[in-house]
Amino acid sequence: MANNPRNNANKKLKHHRNHDSDYVEGNPEVWATLDKNFKQVQSVLDRNRALIQQVNENHQSKIPDNMVKNVALIQELNGNISKVVSLYSDMSSNFSSAFQQHSNGHNRDG
Repeated sequence: MANNPRNNANKKLKHHRNHDSDYVEGNPEVWATLDKNFKQVQSVLDRNRALIQQVNENHQSKIPDNMVKNVALIQELNGNISKVVSLYSDMSSNFSSAFQQHSNGHNRDG
């Protein structure tokens, strides 16, 4: 059992996974980028919260002019939701790229 190829492959995979995790944990550039992106997302989500509150207030008022204003507010909400999806997609790609670049460099060096 000591020479089981499956156990050896698992050990190599675990070492590789730990090495990549150490890279991300110790890479301030990766964390700074993620932090910046999360702050952008939070800003958009905060704006959406305010928009939703305004839409609700306008709806409850039943004033025709306020109902008309809701059209533009809801359009902005829809655009903001797309923006959040795009930001999360970019974060995912950037994070994956950081891992991939490090893994490629590590594989060449190791």
